[in-house]
Amino acid sequence: MSEEKFVETTTMNSPKQNEESKSEKESTSTKNSKSKTQSRGQTRAKIIKEKEKKEISLFKENIYIVFVECETPGNIGFLARTMANFGLKNLILINPPKLTNEAYYQATHGKYIVENAKIYPTLDDFYQSQRIDFKVASTGMAGGSYNLSRIPIRPEELGKSLNVSNNIALLFGREGDGLSNKEIGDCDICVSIPTDPTYPIMNISHAAAIIFYELFKNNHDYCVEGVSPSSDLEKKYLVKDMEELIDSLDIPDHKKKNGLKTFNNIVSRAFITGREIHTLKGILRRLKNKIGEQ
Repeated sequence: MSEEKFVETTTMNSPKQNEESKSEKESTSTKNSKSKTQSRGQTRAKIIKEKEKKEISLFKENIYIVFVECETPGNIGFLARTMANFGLKNLILINPPKLTNEAYYQATHGKYIVENAKIYPTLDDFYQSQRIDFKVASTGMAGGSYNLSRIPIRPEELGKSLNVSNNIALLFGREGDGLSNKEIGDCDICVSIPTDPTYPIMNISHAAAIIFYELFKNNHDYCVEGVSPSSDLEKKYLVKDMEELIDSLDIPDHKKKNGLKTFNNIVSRAFITGREIHTLKGILRRLKNKIGEQ
């Protein structure tokens, strides 16, 4: 009987085929890496967006604007209008005058805030009714311990330090006398706006607008398309394009080095958006191509 022999053969690839195979693997690996990076980036962006939405909701729900013994209904309307400008809705009125049409008229688009305002006879009644975690008194007279139970901070400091996860009461006093020392003493901190000493007392709606703005800007982003700040990677690529353009110029090396350093300093210092980066990158590449044609 004859035996059939089976010989295992191994296919030998040419160097060129090996290179192509290696290139395909690297390409696939790069694509997978980019896909994973994009997926992580999208997940991170979604988490950040959800966090921002939650903080905005807490800002609107947890801050109570308390007007103590207002003297005129018009000022209630002005305050409500200012609250509407900055997304605040919880207005508390302590022993107010009768809410005449003037209050609703001056509120304009903030009329709903006046309509939903809660009225209490005293501050103590309000404190007992609502669970307030943090109380902030406002005053126009930053006179130190002589006439204040709390040394005041500026609105900017208040905006940076306030935790909107807590229920916060922000108190505004009477048009003529402001808050009493006892009312200020019952608060956790006091906020005051620096003004010219010859006329330190501000209209309540003006003072409220400054304080509300400082609170608002730390909890909200501008909803304008195309103004999202550029990433560090985008800045690096922009600087790299400038470096390639400078290298193509017929100038001494030390001038190239100084020019690139200056450009890098400007980009690092500037608030530059992603859209602006891509616009500049396009211009730099066109310039480089134009120079290369000459």
